[in-house]
Amino acid sequence: MPSKNTICLWFNGTALEAATFYAQTFPDSSVTAVHRAPGDYPSGKQGDVLTVEFTVMGIPCLGLNGGPIFPHTEAFSFQVATDDQAETDRLWNAIVSHGGQESACGWCKDKWGLSWQITPRMLSAAISHPDPAAAKRAFDAMMGMGKIDIAVIEAALKG
Repeated sequence: MPSKNTICLWFNGTALEAATFYAQTFPDSSVTAVHRAPGDYPSGKQGDVLTVEFTVMGIPCLGLNGGPIFPHTEAFSFQVATDDQAETDRLWNAIVSHGGQESACGWCKDKWGLSWQITPRMLSAAISHPDPAAAKRAFDAMMGMGKIDIAVIEAALKG
């Protein structure tokens, strides 16, 4: 039975490719069903992949091959909390090296235009540190980064 609340992501014919990449890249992720169109539709033909049910880190998603009308924007992103630099590097590099692009402050975009925040848990703790000066140093360090470097954030936190 489908989840009561599912994220629907619009793709231009590449929902299965994207879902497969997410399932191979992120833990607790999988492609659970592929549904083909029972008839022709504005951006496809009968038999084409219409929707793909998948999970990304336990979050239920539906990929809809709706055509080029609605591209992804930074207004929606997945935020992934990482435990260490190795996990941060692995996920960031998987997205960027698979046709994606780097952005600022831990953000990157995959090849389908979907935005990801690869955010070390340590960063979240640092920028909410009870010492406002330490939090600001960590925040200022983050503002100059693409991929987050935990060692640099730790050094900034210490002053």
